[in-house]
Amino acid sequence: MERIKTSRIAPEEITEKECQYPSFGDGKVFEGKKTDRLPAMGWNSWNAFGSGNTEKLTKVMGDRLVELGLDQLGYKYVVLDDGCYMTERVEGKLSNDPVKFPEGFKALADYLHERGLKFGMYNDIGTNLCAGAAVGTCGYEDVDAESYNEWDIDFLKVDNCYYLWDNATFSNPENARFSYAPKIASIKITKGDFSKEYSAIKDGKVVGNGAVADDTGVSFIGTLDGTNTGTTPIGELSSELEFVVAVPDDGEYSISVLCKPGRENGCGEWLQLAVGLPQNETRYFDGIIMSTESEADALNKLQENSDEKTAEEFKESQPISVMLTKGRNIIRLMNHRRQENVLNAYATMFNALKAKSDKDILLSICEWGKTQPHTWGYKVGDSWRILNDITFSVGSDGNPGTGSWNNPGTQSIASQYNKAVIMDEFSGPDKGYNDPDMMVIGMDGITEDMNKTHMAMWCMMNAPLMLGIDLRRVEKGDSIYKIIANKKLIEINQDPLGVQAKRVYSSIVEKDADKTYITNNNRVDILAKPLANGNLAVSFINLSDEDDDEFHTITLDEIVDKIGDKMIDRERFEVENSFIAEDVWTGYLLNIIGRDLTIQGLKAHENLTYIIE
Repeated sequence: MERIKTSRIAPEEITEKECQYPSFGDGKVFEGKKTDRLPAMGWNSWNAFGSGNTEKLTKVMGDRLVELGLDQLGYKYVVLDDGCYMTERVEGKLSNDPVKFPEGFKALADYLHERGLKFGMYNDIGTNLCAGAAVGTCGYEDVDAESYNEWDIDFLKVDNCYYLWDNATFSNPENARFSYAPKIASIKITKGDFSKEYSAIKDGKVVGNGAVADDTGVSFIGTLDGTNTGTTPIGELSSELEFVVAVPDDGEYSISVLCKPGRENGCGEWLQLAVGLPQNETRYFDGIIMSTESEADALNKLQENSDEKTAEEFKESQPISVMLTKGRNIIRLMNHRRQENVLNAYATMFNALKAKSDKDILLSICEWGKTQPHTWGYKVGDSWRILNDITFSVGSDGNPGTGSWNNPGTQSIASQYNKAVIMDEFSGPDKGYNDPDMMVIGMDGITEDMNKTHMAMWCMMNAPLMLGIDLRRVEKGDSIYKIIANKKLIEINQDPLGVQAKRVYSSIVEKDADKTYITNNNRVDILAKPLANGNLAVSFINLSDEDDDEFHTITLDEIVDKIGDKMIDRERFEVENSFIAEDVWTGYLLNIIGRDLTIQGLKAHENLTYIIE
């Protein structure tokens, strides 16, 4: 592979097939990526302290992991999140904030390593970090990888707040120009005396999801934004405009596109044109097809002459030369750069870490599901965030912060779960893991039942178990400790088979519970997860704010039908009629006679989770 790179001047040309959309489904990871990992476990500073974390607090948290014995249960990573660097680069390099981290990051790494822990840090693929420091990795990946090697890090979380070539959270909204194709009215194909025009509305076919057609053309050609709730992670999450064209001879033809460019959500300037289906496509154009005025220029013009029309009209693009064969050809107009650009950025950091360090550094992709990273993140990352933050009410030294069970936005346990629970097919040791964010166990607003079910959910879904609580608020043997130190649940999460649980039942859908995106929390779900020793983990979860007194039943036949291909001891669960179920919370053993698993009486936010053998 050629050396991947990034730029702060313009989007890079992406010629490497590994970073292009057709490769997303090929299952191939980048050279040097370690597979067969299990979900990461540890502590991250953000939920507890936000940007107020310090060297002193970090050392205390590392010490508490050891004092509480949590390190022996697998909680090894201590990760510095945002707020640890100087706000500007020093001679082009990252530097520790001298007030918050006076001894420097290498000394902190040594301190943690001496205690058997691992050290993690944070950055952003853009120009700035989410809290504002102008030290993002874009264009500095090699330099930063050298620093991370010198500091002896084991883990790197990389955010996506100020990425230049997408309309990311804090970047210029006009960067939508790179994320969407222009609105397309038609294409014209010519060669000598042959000329034919194809209407986007009458002759074109919208493929995938997201594109919108009206009387004048097709817009929103791009990738759906998965940052917030409401967009299912299942199915084709980008759109294309496809034409089937017939030409009289083999040869070189010119294609011009009648389009209206823009710099707003759904209407951009960047167009990709390819001939052939994705698996055998030839791309002939990948860039800005036609440029528009910036919003500022348009406003200035409007102020100069209020009668002047500043909106762009449909215009014919420059011709694009393509090779077509006699008869039918497939022409595809698209913009997959939202995904390709971001993959390219993370791949650049991945390659730099591999080149500059002999250590196996875990890469945590934190772009909040914006570009549907579950479809491409496995190539370079060990986990990928699936939504925006689970809480925006982070803590500080002495303030625990606040969590939520069912906030309708991303900032809740249920919202994160509702998306991640149907993403099981994208997870595994050969890929990496869906990340519904650091846990809010122990924060204000979260009851004991919520805490317990939160832990059960994350363990069943093979999510990274990153504690977000100030560990000074935990004592060995207290209620929080018993939850985060539950060995049976941790064993489920860290089971070497590495299979994410599948939702095999939901009380408010009749079929396809494993694929249906549900945001109504007035329900009971049943999850089933195969284990490496041949046993099953099964969890009954009441997501509602109300107690549930109904009977809920799943049969072993239904479980086998859904996850049998992943089960180690499928035959036993297909034929036997007697099993022992161990309650992971109480240790109570229950004899099951027959092939039905039935519960009645789940309190609000409660779970019953069993290991069945």
